[in-house]
Amino acid sequence: MSNFKNKNVVITGASRGIGLSIAKKLAKDGANIAILAKTDVPHSKLPGTIFTAAKEIEELGVKALPIKTDIRFDEQVEKAIEKIINNFGSIDILVNNASAINLFNSETLPMKRYDLMHDINVRGTYLCSKTCLPFLKKSSNPHILNLSPPINLKPKWFENFTAYTMAKYGMSMCVLGMSSEYKKYNIAVNSLWTKTAINTAALAMLGGFVSPEQCRKPEIVSDA
Repeated sequence: MSNFKNKNVVITGASRGIGLSIAKKLAKDGANIAILAKTDVPHSKLPGTIFTAAKEIEELGVKALPIKTDIRFDEQVEKAIEKIINNFGSIDILVNNASAINLFNSETLPMKRYDLMHDINVRGTYLCSKTCLPFLKKSSNPHILNLSPPINLKPKWFENFTAYTMAKYGMSMCVLGMSSEYKKYNIAVNSLWTKTAINTAALAMLGGFVSPEQCRKPEIVSDA
């Protein structure tokens, strides 16, 4: 899709980082943005809220709709999508950006962190897509974009980070399945993944697993 003017876009996890960068790029191109994220008050360690993100987007001359949403929960997602339809009237694009990351190995990873990654990355992506699909079917050029990697079963991609890789590949499997399942409705379902890590505040909180020197800026993702 090359023309985003007056398109209505839903982006999960768009209060900061990659999600906000994508939101601002689309806003510059004329799209209205619905921001689905949990942060509605300032975080002690992470910058940005849904309201500061909305302000930045509105300054670019489009509509922004900040909605506090935890995508692990059906009712919150359903109410968020209902609010988007009531305010924007339609949905043209869904960007499944929200994701949890933990790079502990299999012995040291607490199961609550394992559950969190799968609840957000896999279930949350599936739930948001499922809830948006009836409205995407009505769009003239609908898209779903997941921030997830190509599936590669070589052991090096699982070594040390088995749980995280499983969770991200779950998002990628949504792409493979839904792209085929909804082709007949002309809904394009794709994934986007960078070759190198992206320097975000959330990544910095991991405590040295990846050095900033090895990372690229979030803007490289939105430019893609």
